[in-house]
Amino acid sequence: MLSWFQALLPKEDNFFRLFDAHAATLTKGAEAMRRMLDGGDETEKWRQDIITYENEADDVAREVLFAVRRSFITPFDRSDIRGLTNSLDDAIDQMQKTAKTIGLYEQREFEPKMRELGDIALLCAVKTVEAVSLLPTMRKNHDRLNTLTEEIATLESDSDTLYDEGMKALYAKHREGNTMPFIIGAEIYDHLEKVVDRFEDVANRINGVLVEHL
Repeated sequence: MLSWFQALLPKEDNFFRLFDAHAATLTKGAEAMRRMLDGGDETEKWRQDIITYENEADDVAREVLFAVRRSFITPFDRSDIRGLTNSLDDAIDQMQKTAKTIGLYEQREFEPKMRELGDIALLCAVKTVEAVSLLPTMRKNHDRLNTLTEEIATLESDSDTLYDEGMKALYAKHREGNTMPFIIGAEIYDHLEKVVDRFEDVANRINGVLVEHL
């Protein structure tokens, strides 16, 4: 009877598998977002891909939260699991908000600094995937995890600088003409900068897990 009951419980490894799957949607979303920012005829294709990956992330998040409710044993605190899941979800949600804004305003051309922000977001996604993959062995790999989260924080600081530079260039480009391109561009810049912010939130969550469990 006991063995039958235990077989129904999700294994600890299952949470880590789900974390990996969730983080993978961020990489796919960031890659699609970067391609979208190249503009041109393929913009809509990549925009739709981001929405697809956000839906995949939602499915994984629901599975994690369901597993938390029905599991007696979890790899670390339930609040930390929920927090990490929510922060991963917030990152891909912000990519979707960026894609929706671009679709709303039918944008097909983007500023160079927007593409640079896309590059930073993609770098953050790659580092996030690696960091999440190291959680099952966090004691052994805590130095590498600390390095990765610090690198993500540095990239977020770089994104603030890019945002400021991009906004300044956007203003200079449109201050003598139609204000609508400035308003639209400013909104896109805001969304892109927030994508990187959300990756820093993930890094902070991982740091919190390290502090609690090492």
